[in-house]
Amino acid sequence: MQGKIIVFSAPSGAGKTTIVHRLMARIPNLSFSISACTRDRRGRSEVHGKDYYFLSVQEFQEKIRHDEFVEWEEVYEGNFYGTLKSEIERIWESGRHAILDVDVKGGLSIKDFYKERALGIFVRPPSLAVLEQRLTARDTDSKSSISSRLYKATFELAFEDKFDVTVVNDDLDEATAHAEHLVRSFLADEVGIV
Repeated sequence: MQGKIIVFSAPSGAGKTTIVHRLMARIPNLSFSISACTRDRRGRSEVHGKDYYFLSVQEFQEKIRHDEFVEWEEVYEGNFYGTLKSEIERIWESGRHAILDVDVKGGLSIKDFYKERALGIFVRPPSLAVLEQRLTARDTDSKSSISSRLYKATFELAFEDKFDVTVVNDDLDEATAHAEHLVRSFLADEVGIV
């Protein structure tokens, strides 16, 4: 079996992570690609090699120098995130397909790197107003954080047409069903799905 990659990208709060988790429960030959990062673990609940590969800034930069990343980004000063080539290979060697939940820039980089082996799915909220309601309802961010996420979302929405297909998440069950159809068709090598 030749491994494939399904990349989900979206503005924060659009629902991509929830859709990815639902798809993993429904499609058994998908395996979540674990990202590498330099941020500290959040409490004791996050596990190295399960939630993230937690690296020091020096370790991360060494991997950059050795071209070990498919994509990486310095999100904030000294705070790096990226997808290791070895992680994709690990998944493929296990006989599974990789599914990723990454930001828009990372998604486009992965799509560019793997070409036809990757399906880029952009998850879009029905509107910025709905996105603001969702971010507010999560009750995890301050008003200023929500404002900056909305500003970033406006920027990210401009890249929607660079992805293979868009899933509008107006209704989570419908969006998940649409995404599942797209992923199953891509994995079965059906043509004309995008």
